[in-house]
Amino acid sequence: MSRLQVVSGKGGTGKTTVAAALALALATEGKRTLLVEVEGRQGIAQVFETEALPYEERKIAVAPGGGEVYALAIDAELALLDYLQMFYKLGSAGRALRKLGAIDFATTVAPGVRDVLLTGKACEAVRRKDKSGRFVYDYVVMDAPPTGRITRFLNVNDEVAGLAKIGPIHNQAQAVMRVLKSPETAVHLVTLLEEMPVQETADGIAELRAARLPVGRVIVNMVRPQVLDAAALELVAAVPRSSVARALSSAGLGGARRGGHAERLVDPLLAQAEEHAERYALETEQRAVLTDLEVPLHELPLLAEGMDLAGLYALARKLRGQDVS
Repeated sequence: MSRLQVVSGKGGTGKTTVAAALALALATEGKRTLLVEVEGRQGIAQVFETEALPYEERKIAVAPGGGEVYALAIDAELALLDYLQMFYKLGSAGRALRKLGAIDFATTVAPGVRDVLLTGKACEAVRRKDKSGRFVYDYVVMDAPPTGRITRFLNVNDEVAGLAKIGPIHNQAQAVMRVLKSPETAVHLVTLLEEMPVQETADGIAELRAARLPVGRVIVNMVRPQVLDAAALELVAAVPRSSVARALSSAGLGGARRGGHAERLVDPLLAQAEEHAERYALETEQRAVLTDLEVPLHELPLLAEGMDLAGLYALARKLRGQDVS
């Protein structure tokens, strides 16, 4: 069972929402989950309808059964100050470096170091134990960068290899990679049943596998309900307009005479059915592509009422029912 669950996905697929729902699902039945944000967008705060998250672990939700969800927005500069204090005991000197802009300079010119700091903070939370020797968090869920950057972001050991051959940065990267490439970690990719997100998901899985990073599940988000099945769609395409008009009339929607109310409804209804058929064919094709990736596949529905806290808990129940742990 993976204790670090990394959630990535193409922009617009709802990966932050899925990460939040996953954190709630994993916290069910008294578990404690930490939801980590690394992009500085404050997306977690928006999803949970709360104020902006500080650089500290804060409880933001209670899951069914008494579980708790904590959240942390990791700031690379502050994480570097923590790192400098941990290894070099700089104290006020570290704060002075920040005022001089040295911290921002270091995290900007060396993006590999920045990623070590961000992933390192999450991995530290995975390994952290209390005084009794129990893990502080049962699960850590990371709302990670998009699919196009996820492999490079997680493969921090390669990124810093040319920057630090030895020393604390090198050792930290090695420690991070031991967690990220272990069974403790699973990288999930969020997608939609659309060509571009599905292709990016396939490419992302190939890159993760090539880097020997553990692929978890593909989570298809915002799946629209299937109103008509394939057989019904074929029937709709074959039914004459006049038959549709008569059926509408018999249902009490106006006379079937030329120009009547039922007659005026025929073209919009057939156009909607055609659009539905095209979408059905596209989604069937893209679902087959995802199935060929040979990873577990989960689907989350499009919420007609829109996304709010109630919707987030509904998605968490769906994930829990699919045993995403």
